[in-house]
Amino acid sequence: MNTNFLQRAEKSMIRKDIPEFEVGDSIAVHNILREKGKERVQVFRGIVLAIKGSGLAKTFTIRKISSGIGVEKIFPFNSPSIKKIVFEKKGKVRRAKLYYMRKRIGRSAIKITEGSISESMKQQHAKLKKELEAEPDKSEKVAEVKPEDKENTEKKEPEKTK
Repeated sequence: MNTNFLQRAEKSMIRKDIPEFEVGDSIAVHNILREKGKERVQVFRGIVLAIKGSGLAKTFTIRKISSGIGVEKIFPFNSPSIKKIVFEKKGKVRRAKLYYMRKRIGRSAIKITEGSISESMKQQHAKLKKELEAEPDKSEKVAEVKPEDKENTEKKEPEKTK
């Protein structure tokens, strides 16, 4: 009985404005910082290394390289200091936790294979497909040529240009 009550209370407190993302994805977290009575928004861009926990205790770890030094930050999903999370790129990984990325140096420390085709490529593909469907099939026109017409075209000699 108590667990049902806690689950219902917890469910009502979970933020619903956070986009879905997975380990390996590149995201940007807009974090509200309060300093000396002022508020400002700091953007932390990086790769999601891990997602842990469940419910209100769910957290995610982001890693980025800043001035050649690896920086990791752990954010609670339901933190009121998170203004918004922007999904940037889908990553294709085969692990639930990407802790091996900590040992990587240089460009390989931030490189992850992209998971899906970008939106612009999808739009180009759809556009080409529509153009192909709109064009009449030229192979059918070739099949419609009569044998009489074909003989007439062969007998003509090409014109000579001076």
